Amino acid sequence: MQIDEYRKLAETEDGMWYFHALNRRMLLPLRRWRGRPARVLDAGCGTGGLIRTLASHEPAWAITGLDFSPVACSLARERTSAEIVEGSITDLPFAAESFDIVTCADVLSQVWDGSLALREFARVLRPGGVVVINVAAYQWMWSYHDDTCETRHRYRRSELLRLVQDCGLRPTRATYANMLVFPLIIARRKLFPPSSPTSDVQAYPSAVESVCGAMAWLEHAWLRRGGSLPTGCSVFLAACRPPRSAQG
Repeated sequence: MQIDEYRKLAETEDGMWYFHALNRRMLLPLRRWRGRPARVLDAGCGTGGLIRTLASHEPAWAITGLDFSPVACSLARERTSAEIVEGSITDLPFAAESFDIVTCADVLSQVWDGSLALREFARVLRPGGVVVINVAAYQWMWSYHDDTCETRHRYRRSELLRLVQDCGLRPTRATYANMLVFPLIIARRKLFPPSSPTSDVQAYPSAVESVCGAMAWLEHAWLRRGGSLPTGCSVFLAACRPPRSAQG
């Protein structure tokens, strides 16, 4: 991601509807870990928005953030008290079975070969641990937003499921996300793109934030009840590393 985008992310992610929805969604598979100590890795932590959400959700968790960008790492250190490590999600600088939870929000799409990162997630995850992933959906949705964010690939749900299973992880949930707002995103990116586009990570008028935020809350209520969505601009997946007895 371009350096200016990291600075813009740090300025907007605490207030933008998209990140509120994303961070709430990333917590859904982690509810059973609440009240339990755990080592957590946020792989591709950016400027620390998800780390802040994780830390407020469960103060007992020991959280480590990792990002490839020195700028992102610097901003994450300013905005969180977590350990922040500079490195790549395709070559994690951690020992095997180091973490109980691995999160990766909208970063897997930014590497050329997502299977390399998934294998690393499986390697550093302890038996019984969980990985939670959100990625951009559908190659046909490629736009100026992906060019600016340096996206490498957008996924289908079936594709991500296959890659996760190939790494020895057991999917526990897989759905599309951001379905209700999806028509608005299609209209902006494919039909009426801005004349001088950057990314869509920016401050929007309060009316836009309110409408998108309300749709995101409705969707979250459905997902929280265990529902799934047939389409959307994101793919959301949770998987576990089987316990040793199940691994044979």
